[in-house]
Amino acid sequence: MATVVAFHAHPDDETLLTGGTLAAAAAAGHRTVIVVATDGHMAALDGRKAVRLTELAASAAALGVARVAHLGYADSGHGAVLFADPPDRVRFLRADLDEAAERLAAILREENAEMLLSYDRNGGYGHRDHVRVHEVGTRAAELAGVARVLDATMPRDSAARLGRLLGLFRVRTGLFDFESAYSARSEITHRIDVSRFAAQRKAAVAAHRSVIEGAGSYAAIAKVLLRLPTPVLGRVMHWEWFVEEGTAPVDRPLDDIFRPARRRG
Repeated sequence: MATVVAFHAHPDDETLLTGGTLAAAAAAGHRTVIVVATDGHMAALDGRKAVRLTELAASAAALGVARVAHLGYADSGHGAVLFADPPDRVRFLRADLDEAAERLAAILREENAEMLLSYDRNGGYGHRDHVRVHEVGTRAAELAGVARVLDATMPRDSAARLGRLLGLFRVRTGLFDFESAYSARSEITHRIDVSRFAAQRKAAVAAHRSVIEGAGSYAAIAKVLLRLPTPVLGRVMHWEWFVEEGTAPVDRPLDDIFRPARRRG
């Protein structure tokens, strides 16, 4: 049984780029862990439990994930202004790189992780916390000696098609530049078929109720996904893509780690 750790910026990020892969790995008998850098909240919590971390736990359960961990940082937000840190914690972007990486590395060592799922160098669509995930994840893998790091991404042309589809549902898609977001198709090294895990992914998305009830871009996307019949969602979100540094891109690759685990002994 292998252990796969997925490192994300915020609660709810796990549902879109790695949710199917985590469900597939868990179904194949592997141990899966989600680590989020931030709790998803901008303001002080004043000792209160972060609602979005509670929702993350429900999402993780739907995906078959064995453990959820939080590195202790606050959301850095998205936009021109980087607000001051709340009094009870540091924003992820302001965290010392090596300190944040060591927090993640400690979990990787504890779990004896064989693979880390992180984000591509663009942080997907460029959110500053997502870019920081790539930086911290890369460093943490070095510190913990994790041999394989797969950066979650999608081909730029697929992102553009998804943007056009969302536009039909009047979802605002001007959040990023398709010319620089995610990864060129020629860089993709792994493409995982996650179509049969659409029901689990749908349940994971639905778990993030506080976000869906808001007015952000994730809420708009989530509402569209939840309206789709599960078989249609499985076709729309058929694949998840990764870039593994040091691995040559190949056509339609599938990774052994996502096949059923062999029994030991």
